[in-house]
Amino acid sequence: MVRLSAVALSHDPELGLAAEAATLNARYGQLDARDAIALTAGELFPGKAALVSSFGADSVVLLHLVSEVDRDLPVIFLDTGRLFAETLEYRSRLTDLLGLTDVRTVSPDPARLADADPHRALWMTNPDLCCHVRKTEPLQRALKGFDAWLTGRKRFQNAQRAALSLFEAEGGRIKVNPLANWSIVDLKAHAERHGLPEHPLVAKGYPSIGCVPCTSRVAIGEDQRAGRWRGLDKTECGIHVPAEADGSGI
Repeated sequence: MVRLSAVALSHDPELGLAAEAATLNARYGQLDARDAIALTAGELFPGKAALVSSFGADSVVLLHLVSEVDRDLPVIFLDTGRLFAETLEYRSRLTDLLGLTDVRTVSPDPARLADADPHRALWMTNPDLCCHVRKTEPLQRALKGFDAWLTGRKRFQNAQRAALSLFEAEGGRIKVNPLANWSIVDLKAHAERHGLPEHPLVAKGYPSIGCVPCTSRVAIGEDQRAGRWRGLDKTECGIHVPAEADGSGI
């Protein structure tokens, strides 16, 4: 791996987070995924970075790269209470296979859930609020104490992610997208080269996997995420919406 020099940007109050992200992109925007992970976790934000993973359709590649760099890196997994059983089983399988030592399963606040979604039908009447209660709020709690987080988003996934950069500024933290410029071919080649297991629902027509009520099969020729919230004017769960509102933004 190329030896990288650290940059003392992460706590410069005068630079500003957006300028910090821009500087990081200018200096390191062409790094490959493994080096980007190593730089983030080992030099820029040691002890202050985490990976947020859905353990979804193509999550295994980034999880594998993280395991090669630092198996002790915290991995935050959001269990919404509405996930496929296959996803929960896949999480356990990959955790053991990759030797990940700090996978943190985060769930919605029970009192908040009982108040907002007592009949488990909020996804039908207000899917944005459902995602906010089940994903965004738990993630905000889980990220306290971290200055940066890594995501598995890729530019090819949909139009909203087409301009995705390696580093972003959002919510008082730096967000890092090591696989931003990877293609489907790249992901499959990496998984095959390292013998990584596929999420069991991919073979059944689910290239993007979220909660059971809001995930459907995708037809040939559709965007990878076309099966998420099908028929609704909604393309994201909410944890990445602020970045995409700025034109860049699992």
